[in-house]
Amino acid sequence: MKLLKQIALTFRLIKFERFLGSLFYSFQRDWLERQYSPPPTPTLVQSPGGLIQAEARERGADCQFERAELEITFLTPELVRLEWKPGKPPLPYGIAKQDWPEVESHLEQAAEGWRLTSSHLKIEILNDGHLKFATPEGQTLREELPPQQLGEMRIHQARLRPEECIYGLGERAASLDLRRPKTEGQNIPAYRMWNYDAGGVYTSGTDPLYLCIPVYLGLHRQGSYLVFYENPHPANFSFEATATASFEGGSLCYYFTSGTPAQLLERYTELTGKPPLPPRWAFGYHQSRWGYGTQAAVQETVESFIQRDLPISAVHLDIDCQDNFRAFTVDPDRFPNIKTLTANLAARSIQLITILNPGIKASRKSKLFQEGRMQKFFCSDRQGNLILGPVWPGMSAFPDFSNPDVRHWWTRQYEYLLDLGIRGFWHDMNEPGIFTLWGDPSLPPQATQHSMEGRGGNHQEVHNLYGMLQAIAAYDALREYSPQIRPFVISRAGWAGLQRYAWTWTGDVQTSWEGLRQTVPTVLGMGLSGIPYTGPDIGGFKGNPSPELYLRWFQMAAFLPFCRTHSANNVKHRTPWMYGEPYLSLIRELLRLRYRLLPFFYTLAWEMTQTGHPMVRPLFWLDPTDVRLWSVDDAFLVGDALLVCPILAEGVRSRQVILPKGEWYQFWDDIPVGDSETLTLDAPLETIPLLVKAGTILAMEENQQLILHLYPSSEGSCMGQVYSDAGDGYGEWRVDRFQLHCTGAEMTLTWQSEGNFEFPYHRLKIQFHGIQPQQAWIEGQDLPILENSIECDSCKVLFSKTM
Repeated sequence: MKLLKQIALTFRLIKFERFLGSLFYSFQRDWLERQYSPPPTPTLVQSPGGLIQAEARERGADCQFERAELEITFLTPELVRLEWKPGKPPLPYGIAKQDWPEVESHLEQAAEGWRLTSSHLKIEILNDGHLKFATPEGQTLREELPPQQLGEMRIHQARLRPEECIYGLGERAASLDLRRPKTEGQNIPAYRMWNYDAGGVYTSGTDPLYLCIPVYLGLHRQGSYLVFYENPHPANFSFEATATASFEGGSLCYYFTSGTPAQLLERYTELTGKPPLPPRWAFGYHQSRWGYGTQAAVQETVESFIQRDLPISAVHLDIDCQDNFRAFTVDPDRFPNIKTLTANLAARSIQLITILNPGIKASRKSKLFQEGRMQKFFCSDRQGNLILGPVWPGMSAFPDFSNPDVRHWWTRQYEYLLDLGIRGFWHDMNEPGIFTLWGDPSLPPQATQHSMEGRGGNHQEVHNLYGMLQAIAAYDALREYSPQIRPFVISRAGWAGLQRYAWTWTGDVQTSWEGLRQTVPTVLGMGLSGIPYTGPDIGGFKGNPSPELYLRWFQMAAFLPFCRTHSANNVKHRTPWMYGEPYLSLIRELLRLRYRLLPFFYTLAWEMTQTGHPMVRPLFWLDPTDVRLWSVDDAFLVGDALLVCPILAEGVRSRQVILPKGEWYQFWDDIPVGDSETLTLDAPLETIPLLVKAGTILAMEENQQLILHLYPSSEGSCMGQVYSDAGDGYGEWRVDRFQLHCTGAEMTLTWQSEGNFEFPYHRLKIQFHGIQPQQAWIEGQDLPILENSIECDSCKVLFSKTM
């Protein structure tokens, strides 16, 4: 009893100290911002004026206006960079590729200005600064109005067609189509470009969220295009009659490309970087809770998973594993043998991930703080005074990650945790988030100074970059200290290019059916913004989901790249067994299915390193010309093969889906469907509606056996591939490509391999769907057909004959 009273007293003292710190900081932030507030914004809007001349140059043209200069550069025939000057040019944090092959372009005078063309794109530069982007055939894709300048603000507008849909802008609690309000009759939302700690929980309509990226994709009847603004300053976007982007600083530098959605993501990720291949275990199930505060709690949880025959690949530790919430620490009293713990978990193929926040406790006793302060590595104001803010460990300093020396110093700090066997890092509160009683919960934008690689800048410019710069340091640490394994970093905040360094998750989403419904468009929008590896806290962050809500959430998350249960510390423990039967058995089967699908997920991840295509895709990905699919945000594709139709409302036992054109199979019973605008699917509690596209070879695994599920199209053909390697590291690899051909009554499955990695499966099983083969043989030898499937050892060609 005495111990409990002491704990309660300590908790109250901590809360009181945080309250005082938040009160002090809120006043201090406002005072600093008043000291460094910029001069009043002029009321006179400045436009470029008239076009004086245009000169062709290698890869593009320079256009001189009366009050501005426009520099146009083709990076590829379909991808063009445009920069309106003057303006402070951006540092290329988001850009992965600087060297581009030569591109031929041609500049000629036109009736109303000039025309600049490549083999794939035509740009009209009108005399007043209007720009028109068109296909070589003259089909207009986008029409931009002359940019406007209002003091430091840059305003950019483009006309939108009535039917035009807009997607992207990073993480948004909105409809997939950003022009469509979540509730009918509401105004079209506006969107803020400022990474923001939503403060506990968020739901539909909360804006902004943690990860904002100024990139969007436009889709209309003439085609689709993508625009990326290389400007990390705070901004506001709106999409009514015009697409309006208003940046509060920096230059108007942006990229334009056109093509299909697949082509757009290929070029955007060629520019900002394609995601590297993660370790294979990352696609398994992750269990997390703010509340695994002791080594015993972790061991007990893992043993419970094993005893209940529940697959698990990772456990995540929240801030209560740390020594008084201090970064790069583990509490030695509550985790006395963590190295033994990580070794025992690794022996069971379970990885331990720990949280890491950027705030460093300002204390004379902290060696890390003293190091950073002596080397001037922390953020300060213009007079060099440290800016301290309250976060979990108390008043803390914040590293200036825009300084390369700071990133290198930060990189060295991970070594201790890596030596303990920690396998990955979960970056939280890295917007950066600060506890405040009012106002913006971050560093003062104008007062806080940053290195910006030595050229200088303030937090207004760095804020949206901060989380990604921290992720770069973590990624570099893992590559340097553990070069034999692939880094695994999760980051709550980030910017364009984060996909090169980290996964993310959808943050503190509300525990409700509305929170579940919001997850689908949020994940889809992030994928279209170049952030492919994401997923929600299964069940929502704060609250106690009903058994039905938790199961439906789990059903959806089983098909997302990042599959993790996580929750706050003041809710009930959230594990698959807490609801009893039948929920435990249903979740066990979901997990088993996900693990059987690992070859499929892993192959999609490898393909992503080549193409940049997100794993989770909107339905219009298959046919961008199908207007019916443009606003569908209650279903999604995994690759091009699976169509997932989650149940997003309580008590629902069937649902409709707008079906993309073509042939499909129902996953659970092989019933073929197609040529229907909408389809009603049964959805009993134990089942998530799931379809497989005809023409797919769906790879699965079980008991060291590779199972190829063949779903032939009406012509009898299908194809697929399987990527394999050791599951981690940078060694040998292989790709096995399978194709089913139909000639009359005979079907032939061919198998071609590439790479030197040994085939990792003991046997191969071919499972037929939608057809019933009568005979099968290989190299003249008959093979038995059992339960519509055949089995064989490694082989080059399989034959199957139907009657």
